[in-house]
Amino acid sequence: MTENNTPANELNSTSELAVRREKLAALCEAGRNPFELTRFDRDAFSEAIKADFDAYEGKDVKIAGRITGKRVMGKASFMHLTDRDGKIQVYVKRDDIGVDEYADFKKYDIGDIVGITGFVFRTQTGEISVHAKEMVLLSKSLLPLPEKFHGLKDPELRYRQRYVDLIVNPEVKRNFVIRSQFIKFLRNYLDNMNYIEVETPVLNTIAGGAAARPFITHHNTLDIDMYMRIATELPLKRLIVGGMDRVYEVGRIFRNEGMDPKHNPEFTTVELYQAYADFHDMMDIAEGVLSGAAKAIHDSYTLEWLGETVDLTPGWRRLTMIDAVKEYVGIDFGAITDDAEAVAAAKAKGVELAEAAEKTWGNALYACFDQKVEEQLVQPTFITMYPVEVSPLTKRSPKDPRLTERFELFICRSEMANAYSELNDPLDQRERFVKQAEQRARGDDETEMLDEDFLTALEYGMPPTGGMGMGIDRCVMLLTGADSIRDVLLFPTMKPLD
Repeated sequence: MTENNTPANELNSTSELAVRREKLAALCEAGRNPFELTRFDRDAFSEAIKADFDAYEGKDVKIAGRITGKRVMGKASFMHLTDRDGKIQVYVKRDDIGVDEYADFKKYDIGDIVGITGFVFRTQTGEISVHAKEMVLLSKSLLPLPEKFHGLKDPELRYRQRYVDLIVNPEVKRNFVIRSQFIKFLRNYLDNMNYIEVETPVLNTIAGGAAARPFITHHNTLDIDMYMRIATELPLKRLIVGGMDRVYEVGRIFRNEGMDPKHNPEFTTVELYQAYADFHDMMDIAEGVLSGAAKAIHDSYTLEWLGETVDLTPGWRRLTMIDAVKEYVGIDFGAITDDAEAVAAAKAKGVELAEAAEKTWGNALYACFDQKVEEQLVQPTFITMYPVEVSPLTKRSPKDPRLTERFELFICRSEMANAYSELNDPLDQRERFVKQAEQRARGDDETEMLDEDFLTALEYGMPPTGGMGMGIDRCVMLLTGADSIRDVLLFPTMKPLD
């Protein structure tokens, strides 16, 4: 079937726009304004009809959708109608729908939305179709769609006009269906573990729970500056103090930072906290959620992402940061006790510490990992036991007070989750907040702010707790094979056009 489309530059011409508005004006003048119609009771969808033709053959159906193809042939015509699920052919005959209605149909444009009442049949060429008996125009498209064979290809335009992208590139919808399936799986997984889903404030007087630069806004009534949340951690841990032993939140997070294929200023995470648990329990949950979702959605543990074949079969590697640096960089920080020696060993491997960071054993260890190891982690790997300097909310290791019971999960060189055995000692927590404040004073505006109310909560007593944050968008990138976070966000942040 050929499309009744002309080249994109012609379709976007002033004359084309004027013609469509003239058609609408003529309909309104005839008392048939399509925008006045309020509903259409459809009872069937394209893919269901094609999947179960034997059950539908010869039966009347009501379908509705957008005209995406049209071929007029005298007294009979064909068109393609695209609905929520897919595309189906419609046969339109003048003698069946009436002379006037057929004349109107011939004037319909690609992109118009119509409702069809008719019966299901198979054409002589074998295509499952609907033979129209009645037709109604439900909405007039005043702007032409991109031409079929060129389509909407420019990524920038696709992200800016996702509504057009979804119309002309229906395969794009797959990513967002998988996103919905993953979030549903995640919620069911946690709900079945007796977690309670909660909601915490998006606007806060203190930006805490992560090392990140916040967005700042102003509350007019209170006349105070407020921060859009950079994490949900501290409010959720307050709930653990309050006796809600298992809580989680799937929520939007805002960080005033750079943009690249893995980062968007607003993104979605799940944070969960479980009393009387530790970071080992969180590892089990992270592995269970991602491997289980892959199996449920794709019926396979093997996925392709960022040019790699990833095996999500349960039993993922767990490696301490010291062991990872020893294996990939060749420095044994377990045999080093002196800060200066640690910094010198890192520099000898071409690793530099951030200017604002103290020149300590822990910062040297983390810099080696961050700059030399992370880029080599392709298969699912839990990196555990982080230095205390970069883990201000994490419980120290009983075996080595320089380290904390923390892990990050890496897949295809990407951080997927971050988890702790949560720090519940209010005195230790205050000391670490003070160190963070000192680092902020030295110019690092991504360090933690001192949260007095959170310290007060800890002083009432928080049980031993395991907590984890997992990036929903990164997980969906993995499950869809997407190279860019923009391909799994319906409306990614874009710089306004001039």
